[in-house]
Amino acid sequence: MLLVIDVGNTNIVMGIYDGKILVKDWRIRTERNTTEDEFNVLATGLFTGSGMKPEHIGKTIISSVVPPMKGILDSFCRKYLGHAPYWVDAKSAARMPILYSNPSEVGADRIVNAVAAFEKYQTALVVIDFGTATTFDAISLKGEYLGGAISPGIMIASEALFKNASKLPRVEIFSPPDQVIGKDTGNSIKSGVIYGYAGLVDGMVRRIAAEMGSSPKIIATGGLAPLMAGVCESIEAVDSTLTLEGLRIIYEKMGEGQG
Repeated sequence: MLLVIDVGNTNIVMGIYDGKILVKDWRIRTERNTTEDEFNVLATGLFTGSGMKPEHIGKTIISSVVPPMKGILDSFCRKYLGHAPYWVDAKSAARMPILYSNPSEVGADRIVNAVAAFEKYQTALVVIDFGTATTFDAISLKGEYLGGAISPGIMIASEALFKNASKLPRVEIFSPPDQVIGKDTGNSIKSGVIYGYAGLVDGMVRRIAAEMGSSPKIIATGGLAPLMAGVCESIEAVDSTLTLEGLRIIYEKMGEGQG
């Protein structure tokens, strides 16, 4: 079986594939100060609780935007799974032209999302990932990675407001308020953050589509994608396992997924 891991600044998403079937997936917090032994305790607990056995994992592929995690996960794979992991970078998407000025600057997660989205939908796309940052990635009708945009993530913006405005409370962003015009401070903040980001997303999509000169399909992924899909006018589909699927596809396209 194939273990796929995407390391983000806030969360690590992991999944196990049996062929093309995603058997199980998990989302855990990113702990930069952990060790390979501590990560093994956590991973083994997740595997065992889901009826998975570590010895059945024969290969691993990882995308990461957190450099300190590379050594930790590399050691974990070698020590406890018995093999070296494959790491995703711009070269991994050799079949997808990366039209960035410097392809190596593109985050591994963005490459993975782009590969998975084009493989699945086979059309021009804008992929929006609601993670620590909110990223917009444009893929052409020919399957080229055109570039995109990066804005502060929703939770970062909310937390910055709390930390820098002394009289404003911390508000949990789990659901939109019933109306845009808030009747108390908490709902006013939720409205500004959630509906404000909906306006950002819809505006960015409109501008990106105009530059692409096409009508791209708009796909959302990431932890807050279901929430934002409910308030954005432009999002057409939510694909919560897009990154994991992209990792599987890249591994198979590299010719290493059959062992």
